[in-house]
Amino acid sequence: MPASGVSLSPEEFIRQRFTLAPLPFRPDISLYRPTPQSGLIGFLAAQGRADEPPYWAYAWAGGAVLALYLQDHPEIVAGKTVLDFGAGSGLVGIAAARAGATKIWAIEPDSNAHAAMMLNAEANGAAIASWNEHGLPEVDIILAGDVFYDTSVTRQTLPILAAAATHTKILVGDPFRRDLPLDHLDLLAEYTVPDMGGGAPVRSGVFALRPGNIGNAP
Repeated sequence: MPASGVSLSPEEFIRQRFTLAPLPFRPDISLYRPTPQSGLIGFLAAQGRADEPPYWAYAWAGGAVLALYLQDHPEIVAGKTVLDFGAGSGLVGIAAARAGATKIWAIEPDSNAHAAMMLNAEANGAAIASWNEHGLPEVDIILAGDVFYDTSVTRQTLPILAAAATHTKILVGDPFRRDLPLDHLDLLAEYTVPDMGGGAPVRSGVFALRPGNIGNAP
């Protein structure tokens, strides 16, 4: 097998080259995560995606802070239907399952991320279903971690979520990044969590997205 794992599907690559291990901040949840020997850079290069950050391979701070918030406040999702918007590794959906959500949808169009999400859900005994239809599913609450990480992404995601906020509760997790639309958010809680799988912990917040006209923001 080539050292870079280029002949492997995303599912095969993650199973064979990543390590399934508990998260330090949520040891009841385990995720497949890369090591320096995984060959992740070579795998992405073979896909022609060397310039794309492998956000699905790590627990970002926004997902981490939502996972901690749901651990402390399981009543937010217990007995409810949930959408993990921009699911990435699936951490937030898994945390919702741990907190007692009855149905969890996930929106994650990236093929590598989708593979990681489903493998992580399986490893944690969480039932997560992919939403592939137009628009958003009808749910009780939408959880969105790390969906405002740059200006272009914020311009795409904020109108969608703001429209949904008129009839659905939306919680956002983010480490106060530059493009976080604070004018449209109410801070509910703060935690200090690791970002991108390591380094010094960063201040991160859980926010409620206010409904209403977003104008030209950001």
